[in-house]
Amino acid sequence: MNRAWRHFCTITHHKRLVLQGCFRVGLYWQGITHDLSKFSPAEFCVGIRYWTGKRSPNAGERQEKGYSTAWMHHKGRNRHHWEYWTDLSMETKRYESCPMPRKYLVEMVMDRRAACMTYQGDAYTDASSWEYYERSRERSNMHPELQRQLEFLLLMLRDEGEDKTFRYIKDIVLKGKPFPWEQEREE
Repeated sequence: MNRAWRHFCTITHHKRLVLQGCFRVGLYWQGITHDLSKFSPAEFCVGIRYWTGKRSPNAGERQEKGYSTAWMHHKGRNRHHWEYWTDLSMETKRYESCPMPRKYLVEMVMDRRAACMTYQGDAYTDASSWEYYERSRERSNMHPELQRQLEFLLLMLRDEGEDKTFRYIKDIVLKGKPFPWEQEREE
C-alpha cells in the first residue's frame, strides 16, 4: 500500500504543477483534466509496480518488458502527447505525425516542465525541459511544425525564463498569432 500511496502522491504532485502552469496561461480545462487516465487501472497498477519516484514508471516497465502497456494506454487518451497525433498517411501508407492544435502544444510544454520538476526536485531549472528533450530521440518522429514550435518554446523557457515564456504562450500562442518564422512567410 505504501508504493500505491507514493505513486498517487507523485501523480497528484505532477498534475498540480501542470494545473498551475495551465491556469497561468488561461488553459483551464487542460489543467483540470490533465492525465486523468493515470488513475485508470491500466496505468495506475503498472505505476505502482514500477514506481521509484526518480523517473516515470513507464520507463521501468519498458526496461523490463521492452515496451510499456501503460504508455500505450496513456498516449492514446491524452492529446498533449505528440504520439496521439499520428495517423495512416494515404500517400505513404505509413503512420506519420500530424499537426497538433496549439492548446495541446501548450499542455505538452506544461507537462514536460512539471515532469522535470517532479522527478528532479530541487535540481530543476528552466533548462531542464530542453535538456530532457535534447537527450530524447523523439524529434525525428514528430511533425516538423510541431517540432519547431516545441523547440522554440522550450528554448524560450531555458533562455528567457518562465514568466516571459508563459506570457508569450498566453498572448501569442493561445491566441493563434504567428510564431516568428510564420510572420516572415506572411510578409
